[in-house]
Amino acid sequence: MTKPSANINPRAAQTILITGASGSIGNALAKAYAAPGTTMILHGRNEDKLEQSAQACRAQGAVVVKGVFDITDTQALQNWVRDIDALYPIDVLIANQGMNINIGPEGKGESWEQTNLLIDVNLRASMAMVHAALPGMRKRGRGQVVLISSLAAYFGLLLTPAYSASKAGLKAYGEGLRGWLAPEGVGVTVIMPGYVKSDMCDAMPGPKTLVWSPEKAAKVMKQGIDKNKARITFPFFVSFETWLLAVLPASWSLKILKLAGYHV
Repeated sequence: MTKPSANINPRAAQTILITGASGSIGNALAKAYAAPGTTMILHGRNEDKLEQSAQACRAQGAVVVKGVFDITDTQALQNWVRDIDALYPIDVLIANQGMNINIGPEGKGESWEQTNLLIDVNLRASMAMVHAALPGMRKRGRGQVVLISSLAAYFGLLLTPAYSASKAGLKAYGEGLRGWLAPEGVGVTVIMPGYVKSDMCDAMPGPKTLVWSPEKAAKVMKQGIDKNKARITFPFFVSFETWLLAVLPASWSLKILKLAGYHV
């Protein structure tokens, strides 16, 4: 962990923690928040790209603290979040890390090893961070937890069942947290994006419509987070389509997905 400058008063700065900050969306979110008087806590698995995000934030006047370690190491992750919160009380925690796998071009299925890793990265790590950050937020009576889910949480996609399951878990977890924590002054926002241009997006199978740029997505995300919106979904047309899949009979929804191009 990069040590903060000794001449900075940590408790005078707004603190934003973002995981997956070396990726496209995380980098765009970091730059959307970075400003003088803001401390950016950035975690990523690609150290070179994470440093690029850090440099961009510093150029905008923010103090940056970096973390580069295996986010599936739950104990290390929780210790890191607690240590950060003790020095820089976290105002906004954005659990943005993620990965995707699929059943393969011939429909052979997802390996258990990859599925297990995906659940650790997408779901368990997010829950572990929240558990570590909540005591401080609840004690202070403020803070915002942000979970990056997906429109795939509405109805499981047949090409990416494990990914859909992990994002549905985040959606349900965030909804439950919001109802519990609202009376204590801690907000919770679940973000359900459609396709956002990134390496992970490019690698996902199936048709992709209305792909947003990371910068456009980050702007909409930040606006919604600042308003403590319960749920942020985009683009509207794709959001409506995926919501409809969840309320229609499952047999209809599967036929619609196959007609749309989601098939092996």
